[in-house]
Amino acid sequence: MPQQPVNDVMLILERDGAVCLAERRGTGYADGMLNLPSGKVEPGESVYDAVIREAHEEIDVTVERDALRIVHAMHFRNPEGEPRVGWFLTARHWEGEPRNMEPHKCAGLSWHPSDRLPDNTVPYNALGIAHYLKGEPFSVHGW
Repeated sequence: MPQQPVNDVMLILERDGAVCLAERRGTGYADGMLNLPSGKVEPGESVYDAVIREAHEEIDVTVERDALRIVHAMHFRNPEGEPRVGWFLTARHWEGEPRNMEPHKCAGLSWHPSDRLPDNTVPYNALGIAHYLKGEPFSVHGW
């Protein structure tokens, strides 16, 4: 039986042309690299519920459902070959100042120009942001 893809959500928070990225630490995957606030969709959750939960858990911001917009969906394989669907969402507004709520998984948060991401950005996050900036709603990578 084919493996079903994992659904991930990635939150693109933008301020003055920059996007908020988190430095991974102690996770065993892409440690030292930068990624968007993100996580897996849990059973019974919608992608909206998942990104709202992850925003609160990881960076202590409150995002309302009506502020969210899905801007890109990506069907891809991660470096281990696992099939995934990544849902990239933007928030028109949010409450709170992003701060690191998971220091055991994150070395810190930083803001970077959306169109000039650091070389150590997790590749599928960088691809998703690039597709979003071009207005491309869907992509496939690694198949």
